[in-house]
Amino acid sequence: MVHEPRTTQSDLREALKRVAVALKETGIAFALAGGYAVWARGGPEPEHDVDFLVAESDAGKAADLLREQGLDVEQPPEDWLFKVFTDGAMVDVLFRAAGSPVQEPVLEDATEVEVLSVKMPVLAATDLVIQKLSVLSERYCDLAQVLPACRALREQVDWSRVRAQTQDNPFAEAVLLLLDRLEVVPGPHEPSRDIRGPG
Repeated sequence: MVHEPRTTQSDLREALKRVAVALKETGIAFALAGGYAVWARGGPEPEHDVDFLVAESDAGKAADLLREQGLDVEQPPEDWLFKVFTDGAMVDVLFRAAGSPVQEPVLEDATEVEVLSVKMPVLAATDLVIQKLSVLSERYCDLAQVLPACRALREQVDWSRVRAQTQDNPFAEAVLLLLDRLEVVPGPHEPSRDIRGPG
């Protein structure tokens, strides 16, 4: 079956809520990630992006349990996520992020936030920024997506940890230099903190 997912924010919001409730009912650890996690923590709302994370070890079980709840779950050619379709809208459930398997500690650091009247775990701001910077490369370096998120989350982020965990990525280094020059974030020798934001 070929799906033509709608991309209106209303559809995405409804899909986000339905999949979040379904994931909660599975009892499997998960967290809202990506653009809507940034939005939940005070950033701009995305137009075409709903992502959840589950641990790689739970991915198969999560997909099966969501199917049992009547959701349309499909495995695309990519081996790092599965897709959930609800009422024509698409949600990605990732079990690898930035090339690495999702591990339980990242999910444990998520904090509960009320998103669209549904309480759900949302990825910590520091982890969100690390993931956004870690995926930057020659093929994908859209600063229009990265800079507003970093600016919105800046006071919730442990920037020293971001620098440490992205130091091998020259694109991430360039973004951090730009943020430093724009006085959005503390410099590499200034203190920073992670207050985790709403929730």
